[in-house]
Amino acid sequence: MAKKAAKPAAASKPKPKPAKAATPKAASRKTVSMPPPSAGPDGRVLDRLWATVLTRKDADPNTSHSARLLSRGREKVAQKFGEEAVECIIEAVAGKTTALIGESADVLYHLMVLWVDAGLRPEQVWAELARREGMSGIAEKAARRSALPGFPTKKIP
Repeated sequence: MAKKAAKPAAASKPKPKPAKAATPKAASRKTVSMPPPSAGPDGRVLDRLWATVLTRKDADPNTSHSARLLSRGREKVAQKFGEEAVECIIEAVAGKTTALIGESADVLYHLMVLWVDAGLRPEQVWAELARREGMSGIAEKAARRSALPGFPTKKIP
């Protein structure tokens, strides 16, 4: 009987399995390490956007989109903000980064229109963000719940 030739060691190793494509659900659970912001454009653009929307408050609705929105009343402004927020969510879930950037800009713009309509100033929101800075999100939410009488402290099934 003839001896079988020994297989080279490399041939006996199992082949690596191809990596599975990440599902949107699995991808959403990943922790993404983000570098600190660059020295490029910064948050002051939001202050300038708010100031621009504020100047358009009394502009002609035929020549200014902001004036047109504001002339329709708070319900329409809030509805438009909600529509833009939903579009932003859709692009995020779909993993469409470029579209998410554009929709995020739309959300921020429509939020500024809502602030102008409500008589809010950005520094009021920045102050609230500063107050919450360094606080656990869980602790901050619990503090808000305890400050609101009748607000449920536990989730209702």
